[in-house]
Amino acid sequence: MIKAYSLNQLERYPNYLKYLHTKKAEGETYITSSSIAKKFHLNEEMVKKDLQLVSTSSGKPRVGRKIDDLINDLENLLGYENVSDAILVGVGDLGSAFLKYEGFESLGLHILAGFDINPSVVGTTINGKQIFSVNKLSNLVKRLNVKIAILTVPAYAANLVSEQLVKAGIKAIWNFAPTHLDVSNEIVVENVNLASSLAKLSHKLRSTYGKE
Repeated sequence: MIKAYSLNQLERYPNYLKYLHTKKAEGETYITSSSIAKKFHLNEEMVKKDLQLVSTSSGKPRVGRKIDDLINDLENLLGYENVSDAILVGVGDLGSAFLKYEGFESLGLHILAGFDINPSVVGTTINGKQIFSVNKLSNLVKRLNVKIAILTVPAYAANLVSEQLVKAGIKAIWNFAPTHLDVSNEIVVENVNLASSLAKLSHKLRSTYGKE
């Protein structure tokens, strides 16, 4: 039977995993639902249900669940045990920052290379990753057999580039371009709208503290 996880759970699990690694490094071997709930200011019963759904072993009363087992269960669920190869298209400020960021590896993401149209960028390397011309995108994606693309191009170029990516064999796009992608429903798209996130942040700030 395939377990169904809600989007909220899939957003909480990486936070749990990071906390578990921290507690393990501190020498802890067991963790309770109440400890996790307190750390993230969550309802204890909700955390308990989260862990019950993902865990392959039961916990002990007043002791909790074994941290190593929970780490393995969460990493299996999230796919962190197998690094997923990806390419990045759009080596501007945001794209360059992503190529320099070392934390993606611990999350199971390995960026193989970057692509851009800027002649001053093409042919260079960032954090050991070579930057190629977008003209080579289709050929290299097929040769590398990569299925994930990170899109950090301007809005006006996003759909043209996404079309190239799909034709090359990309099956999942992590989209940071501030626009909707017109791709097939068979393509997995995760949109990250920075403007929307900033608007939400500003709204929460005004709601909490009012106008200064």
